[in-house]
Amino acid sequence: MADAIKATDVEAVEMVPGVWRRTLAWGERLMVVQVTLEEGAVVPAHRHPHEQITYIVEGELSMQVEGQTHVLRAGDSLLFPSDVEHGATALQHTIVVDTFSPPREDYKL
Repeated sequence: MADAIKATDVEAVEMVPGVWRRTLAWGERLMVVQVTLEEGAVVPAHRHPHEQITYIVEGELSMQVEGQTHVLRAGDSLLFPSDVEHGATALQHTIVVDTFSPPREDYKL
């Protein structure tokens, strides 16, 4: 049986100003990451070969996906296929859970 992971026990890594990630768990084909964004924080547009699902735990996030804007609130989610350009702006203090497949090597502890 695997050990439980508490987010508060995982050291936060600042990705860009006002955006911190905690890599919570990963296996052979899946990774779960908690991301906390301060109000007004911006994740610049980027792309990666991983599929990603973003789930909003609390707050409000404006996601830009290939030129379209999606405003997501608590309980909303969005799928990013592999290599799709996306970025985000936190409209308020926001916590999200991102899942990646395959796991991101650059996010492993």
